[in-house]
Amino acid sequence: MKNKDLSKLKVALVHDFFQEYGGAERVAEAIHDLFPASHVYTALVNKKRMKIHWYRLKDWRFHLSWFGQIPVVKDYPSPFRFLTPYIWESFDLSDYDLVLSSSGWFMCKGVITRPETLHISYIHHQNKFLTYYETPADWQSNVLKRLYGYAVGTPLRMWDFLGSQRPDILVANSEETRRRIQKYYRREATVIYPPVRDPKVKLVEKQKVTKGYYINVNRLSKPKHVEILVEAANKLGISLYIVGGGKEYADLKKLGKKNVVFTGEISDIELSRLYLGAKGFLFASQDEEFGIAPVEAMMYGIPVIAYKSGGLKETVSEGVNGYLVDRLDPQGFAQAVRKLEKSDYAALSRNAFNMAKRFSVESFKDRLKALVAENIHYART
Repeated sequence: MKNKDLSKLKVALVHDFFQEYGGAERVAEAIHDLFPASHVYTALVNKKRMKIHWYRLKDWRFHLSWFGQIPVVKDYPSPFRFLTPYIWESFDLSDYDLVLSSSGWFMCKGVITRPETLHISYIHHQNKFLTYYETPADWQSNVLKRLYGYAVGTPLRMWDFLGSQRPDILVANSEETRRRIQKYYRREATVIYPPVRDPKVKLVEKQKVTKGYYINVNRLSKPKHVEILVEAANKLGISLYIVGGGKEYADLKKLGKKNVVFTGEISDIELSRLYLGAKGFLFASQDEEFGIAPVEAMMYGIPVIAYKSGGLKETVSEGVNGYLVDRLDPQGFAQAVRKLEKSDYAALSRNAFNMAKRFSVESFKDRLKALVAENIHYART
């Protein structure tokens, strides 16, 4: 089937859940833009948690699972992860030519499709709880949580592997994720980097309005290690803006001195204003699969200082468009900030700006569309 015929396909978009707006949701939004008539299947939708971003999705054709209609789970889906096999296998997707799943820790790649339906699954990351990576809640530190984890871990790990075999094609969001897919699912994957919105700023104009402050944009959870950035800013006395919300918000705010500003969740317009004035972007996430926020910053010509872990090694080059920190501690980040302050800032900014253009929304859509076009002969035509 040629590209011009893709609009005739009956398409289902499957996404873990819509409880907050982050990198995975930006990917789902780009997929939906590519197939705007698609029906969207998801475990749950929490409009309250989506906050100012709900307007993006309010007109989508949602199909909620039975799970998402139970009031208590909207705010606390994590303890119910043992139900994920029953959630995804309950959907009837037999009427679709193409299923595009956007899968993370809630493992929606495990949906069942007809043999003639083409199922392409975009993998943001494997379930970290099942593979012993750091998670937002340290479940091993509590006896009851640990017992629960061991009880549900083995059957879920087996189902997760089974679910990973169901899609016809797996797409990884980075080389780092591709390697993890090989390790945990014993499958090859195509790498398509996630879409990063291009604000269309002019680098010369950006450099004219650059001020002395730094910025971090994140979900405020433990694996993001924002506390290290706050402590580094306290140590150096630099101005640091922390953008985002999450469970760690209150504790982090107590940790920060007057030079650290917590904005909470803000609109794209407000974020763009902060990016325009920012001198550097700080990022301390551990084992990040890709890291959209640092590339988003580079779209504004902002050099990135990031912990040398996961997919950040694919986007940040030492001394070229930023600096990679070997030690996950405030001293390591403070040292990197000092390097940036002494560097040829115009060159770092220019290189960051040029690097980011590789990850545009248009590039993502073109590559995904081509992948569908090349493989859609598996589906009903």
